[in-house]
Amino acid sequence: MGRMVLFCVRWIIGAFSLMFLLVGPAYADDSDNKKPDDPKPKELLDCRYGQAYEKTDGETIGEAFPSDDVFRPLMADPKQPQFFATWRSTRSRTDRTSSNIGSVAIGENFGFYTRREGCNGWQISLLTGIFAQFDLDEKNAQLINTDFNVGIPITWRSGNWSARLRYYHQSSHIGDEFLGANPGFKSITFILEEVDAILSYEYRWLRLYGGGGYLVHREPATFDRGKIQWGFEARAPSLRTRILGSFLDRLVVTPVLSADFKSTQAHEWIIDTNVLGGFEWSRTGSFRRFRIMATYFHGYNPYGLFAINQKIESIGLGAYFMF
Repeated sequence: MGRMVLFCVRWIIGAFSLMFLLVGPAYADDSDNKKPDDPKPKELLDCRYGQAYEKTDGETIGEAFPSDDVFRPLMADPKQPQFFATWRSTRSRTDRTSSNIGSVAIGENFGFYTRREGCNGWQISLLTGIFAQFDLDEKNAQLINTDFNVGIPITWRSGNWSARLRYYHQSSHIGDEFLGANPGFKSITFILEEVDAILSYEYRWLRLYGGGGYLVHREPATFDRGKIQWGFEARAPSLRTRILGSFLDRLVVTPVLSADFKSTQAHEWIIDTNVLGGFEWSRTGSFRRFRIMATYFHGYNPYGLFAINQKIESIGLGAYFMF
């Protein structure tokens, strides 16, 4: 395991060195290089990632199917509905085995209706998410587990304060290939239905959040109900690069660091830690964002019925896509 971790660390350091080279000579304002007749990019108000949320005296309006949200998704939450593909070198602290795990997710919050003044107001959405894990050490990368999530989040913002209240359902299913390769593994029904709430405060480059949840239904019924969650996100000033600017116009890169912590009653309030750090690319006039992130996790496996009693530690690298 030690050699594998050393190899993984070297590989991640190499990947980050390449990213720094791609960033190249960065600068915050390239107005001197713009031609007078260059079209000015359309400014879009994305209330998830704005750096200021001052109250305005504008009109409060309602809108169906909003493109953004008034609450920023939790970057380092392993169960945040989003699109990603990651590789992780994982060590089971339960049975002392090691493996390479591929993890993919498909999910998003779809806004149904919002009523706000600028970025201040509320929104109701639908969340859907699919989280799947694959054993990359086995032939054909056998499927280990898949979680299916669906729920209703209600979000709110006033100035730099924001909050999310949601109800969601999760059902987990062990992969047939995994069960075939592990005949002694006992698969049971694992279903969770939870109400949770998060309060968040953003100030310049830093965001702090915290909250908790309660399982209103769970199978097996012996899985305890309570949860506490907190964390932070740090975003450095966005930079532009001359190297990529010639063929990727208005591209900016933002260094980001985030950590999410969970403590559940089912695990006697032991803290699960998930840390992400890397770079986020975005373009002026677009809601889309792309991240390359190094990852570290220590705690109970967050996916499937492995969450009941499997302790793991992992490091890895992943690509994340935001819409």
